[in-house]
Amino acid sequence: MNESTDNPKPNHVGRVLVAVLFFQLGLAGLLFWDDIADGLRLPGLSPRAPALDNPIRPGDQTRRFQPDRARPGGIPMPSSPLPDRLTLTVVGGGTRALLEGSIQPGDAERIEKQLSALEPMPEGVFLNSPGGSVRDALMLGRTLRQMGMTTALRSGDICYSACPYLLAAGTSRTIPDDASVGVHQHFFGENTLLPTFLAVEDIQRGQGEVMEYLDQMGIDPLVMRHALATPSDEIYLLLPEELESYQFIKKPSSG
Repeated sequence: MNESTDNPKPNHVGRVLVAVLFFQLGLAGLLFWDDIADGLRLPGLSPRAPALDNPIRPGDQTRRFQPDRARPGGIPMPSSPLPDRLTLTVVGGGTRALLEGSIQPGDAERIEKQLSALEPMPEGVFLNSPGGSVRDALMLGRTLRQMGMTTALRSGDICYSACPYLLAAGTSRTIPDDASVGVHQHFFGENTLLPTFLAVEDIQRGQGEVMEYLDQMGIDPLVMRHALATPSDEIYLLLPEELESYQFIKKPSSG
């Protein structure tokens, strides 16, 4: 009597696919937990960098990224916090626009429409922002350059994370000595729950886009070496001489 052939054969392909799926989910979980662990670092557990209000000096420029709590050098924050998303306010009798607050997804398109509707068109923008969406900063930065805008910080203002890409867009740039510009690592994707190879590919693509953008704006892309070496929960504050070296500002004429 012949054995029945109705018994299903082991589905090796299915098992492999399931194994790959669980492997990718595991990697995604590790990435997610790494993000959460950074965000949940408890107080008193030996922070990797001093608080933001500690004065900086050459070689000691990395601080905890807490722009909502203090400004560098002990400069007090204003009584009201910075807006949750980028806001535009006309100042200087209509000659300037103040862009203030965090840069959220969709802000580039919204601010571009607001700028285009202004009459007369401002000559430039003041910036005061802890950063935010890199893609929106690059998009809005290109718009500012096309409009021929200058960029500047006011006394005591901050420009961190993605904000320096807006600063870079100015046809000329002004940064007072008591203002603060800082860079650090970015997330470029919409979702950090990705397999490692996809997350790395997304980061590499994003970094390449940023470096190309900086070069187009006349900024030395080598400034990114500080960003790449600084975790996202810390900020590397650029010294005046570094701002000159990376061509954010021009050296004062000796004459």
